[in-house]
Amino acid sequence: MSRPKWLNEEEARAWQAFVAAGALLNRRLDQQLKEDVGISHLQYEVLVRLSEAPEGELRMTELASALYNSKSGLTYQVTQMEKAGLVRRRSCVDDVRAVYACLTDAGRSLLVRAAPGHVDLVRKLLFDALTQEQLTAVADGLSHVVRRMMDSPAVPGRG
Repeated sequence: MSRPKWLNEEEARAWQAFVAAGALLNRRLDQQLKEDVGISHLQYEVLVRLSEAPEGELRMTELASALYNSKSGLTYQVTQMEKAGLVRRRSCVDDVRAVYACLTDAGRSLLVRAAPGHVDLVRKLLFDALTQEQLTAVADGLSHVVRRMMDSPAVPGRG
C-alpha cells in the first residue's frame, strides 16, 4: 500500500471550508423550508426535479440519480411526501419493476409557495457572500469535480 499524499495547508483549508459551508448551508435551508412550508431541503429538491420533468414525473431511479441520493433514502422521502399529498407513485405498464414519482397539484402549489423564500436564502447565504470572480471560480471548479466523479464513480483503489 502506498503512502498517502497528505493535504497541504491550502488544500486542508479549502476542504474544511467546503465541508463546513455545505453542512451549514444545508442546515439553514432545511430550517427555513421546515418553518415556511414543513418540508426538508431534500424534499424541496424532489419537488423541483419533478416540476422540471416532462409531465411532472420521473422514474424513481432517475430521480435518485438526479439528486445524488440512494434509492432507499429517496423511497423514504417519497413515502413521506406521498402521505402529505405532495407526490404520488405509479407503476409503469411496460416495466413492472419501474415506479414513477409524480408531482401532484398540492406538491406544485407548495413548491410555488416555498421557492421565493428558498431562493432568497440561497442568495443571502451563498451568492451575496461571493464576488463575481469567486462565483465563477466556484462554479467552474465544482463543475469540473462533478464531471470527474461522474466519469469514474468507483473509489480509486476500492474496486
